[in-house]
Amino acid sequence: MNLSLDGKVALVTGAARDVGRDIALTLAAQGAAVAINYQSSAAAAEALVAEIVAAGGKARAWRADIADLTETGAMVDEVAAAFGGIDIVVNNAGVAERVRFLDTTPEQWKRHIDIGLLGTVNTSKAALPRMIAAGRGGRIISIGGDSSRVGEANLSMAAAARAGTIALIKSLAREFGRHDITCNAVTLGMIQSAHSDPAWLAENLPKMVKNYPLKRIGQPGDVAPMIAFLASAEAAWITGQTISVNGGFAML
Repeated sequence: MNLSLDGKVALVTGAARDVGRDIALTLAAQGAAVAINYQSSAAAAEALVAEIVAAGGKARAWRADIADLTETGAMVDEVAAAFGGIDIVVNNAGVAERVRFLDTTPEQWKRHIDIGLLGTVNTSKAALPRMIAAGRGGRIISIGGDSSRVGEANLSMAAAARAGTIALIKSLAREFGRHDITCNAVTLGMIQSAHSDPAWLAENLPKMVKNYPLKRIGQPGDVAPMIAFLASAEAAWITGQTISVNGGFAML
């Protein structure tokens, strides 16, 4: 199987740490020039760029708030100017605050929707015209939690925002397939990351793994190969799909 991304340009949002970081490293290793988007993790983003460049790859970091269409559009313009276009958008940035629904606030509702849903709207709005004009197809891949498919207590707002993204992705797949642009969603089970609370994880991990047939929670490296596959020519006839990388947490 050839997953080569030589000559492709990929934008990965929220790429400085955790799952986004592994995705950026994997896409770069497959030959793509990678734009590392971040909002507040400047040092981590620059360290990732340095790691990719040291390995012989091509990368640059861009700060932008993807909830802001103007900032997102400016970033996409700069990425295209620097790397000669844009072929792949990986909507990885997101927020998932674990809180009971009746304890949530309008500010939390807005934060989840702005990043989890409108972030994908904004990157798609900015990147699609460039993909169409270039005439070489493209890939839009949106990442979210499996709660967006099956629901989960205490994650109602994250689930709602990402469920909206899934509907958006399916609609974009129907609208832009004629331009050889594929649009897919990838939903994840529990991923251990730098954001994980060690104390909470130690207390809850034994109970959590009982819900996973593979008897472990995920690691960032479990996700990146699927993203590289969907970004490659091997996945040219896959679009409008929601693919779960979840250790068997949900099987719908």
